[in-house]
Amino acid sequence: MSAGSSTAPGSTAAALRHVLGHLVTPLLMCIGMGLAYLGAFHAPEPHALRVDVVGSGAAAQVLAQSLQDETDGALTVRTVADRSTAEENLRTQESWGAYLPGDRPELLVVSAASDTTATVVEKVFTEVAAGQGAPLKVSDVAPTAEGDPTGQGIFFLLVAISIGSYASVAVIGGAGGVLPLRLRALLVAGASLVVSLIGAAFAGPVFGLVSHGLGGLWAMAWLYSAGILLIGVGLHTFLKRWTTLGVMVLFVMLNFTSSGGIFRPELQSGFFASLHAFWNGAGFVEGVRAHVYFGGHALGGHLLVLALWFVVGLVVMGVAALGERRRRRPAAVDSTVTPAEAPADAASRKSDGGPRDARRGPAADEGREEAEEEMEEAVGV
Repeated sequence: MSAGSSTAPGSTAAALRHVLGHLVTPLLMCIGMGLAYLGAFHAPEPHALRVDVVGSGAAAQVLAQSLQDETDGALTVRTVADRSTAEENLRTQESWGAYLPGDRPELLVVSAASDTTATVVEKVFTEVAAGQGAPLKVSDVAPTAEGDPTGQGIFFLLVAISIGSYASVAVIGGAGGVLPLRLRALLVAGASLVVSLIGAAFAGPVFGLVSHGLGGLWAMAWLYSAGILLIGVGLHTFLKRWTTLGVMVLFVMLNFTSSGGIFRPELQSGFFASLHAFWNGAGFVEGVRAHVYFGGHALGGHLLVLALWFVVGLVVMGVAALGERRRRRPAAVDSTVTPAEAPADAASRKSDGGPRDARRGPAADEGREEAEEEMEEAVGV
């Protein structure tokens, strides 16, 4: 039996183990995406959704109380004295709908804050108006731009920027792993700038998702993208090929589902609703909404969220720098060869077929292969 045929079964077994090992990542992604997306979106229901009934008389009080009782906690119904107060509550997102009863009932909504929430409120009060035998007029206090009629374009912009960011993590962290961390940090700055400019182009001239405020949107897109890249490239020092799964968990599974781009926290379970308060995707989506549609109301809090994630990224990169420095010290000691050992070492390398640069050995080849596989997984996802 030839040497080649004797090694074939072993090679096949090794290749099979290699494939099965890499299948773990997509299977975990499948489980994670299913749990995250179905857990967040499969059964949206309002809970403590604030709506107003306009009027100060007994009829308005009775209507508000009856709605509060009938919905069993789904709605929080309050009365306000007049239309202007109701509109102000909507613009400051203290309420999500305002009903004006009468012979010609009218509902005020704010679709720019969330089209799905406005739809839920409209459904509730359409039934109320029908019970009074009158058609319902719906007025939008803060409509979205013409290029984003459903108000969900900002969410899909978030998806595009996120994918550009976390896919770049695999390239900079994997293929760029041999570069000094300072150079990788410069690549992070450049990649996040390019990704944010692409996002701004999509939002403005390409699709017209916003009619104004494009500069502020770009700044938030850059801060958001840079935070993802800093965290991801820093984590790559420790997670290696598991970085793709890690950034998917952080910036897809938990991020998209809690961003409020499809359903706001008032329609979600407690877990995802709680993430909305401090996750970076929510900071971007709500920050853009506040900047474009609500005159900057509560914008500072959303910018703070994005800035804190950016700072976390800087900290992770700092920890990665310390980790890589510690790893280089033992390697430098092991690579030191005394004069007495040099001839034997040279003879050994000669018997192996000539001098070999440690950086070009099998370990380096394996590292390059893993980096390429990681990039393919990230981009494929």
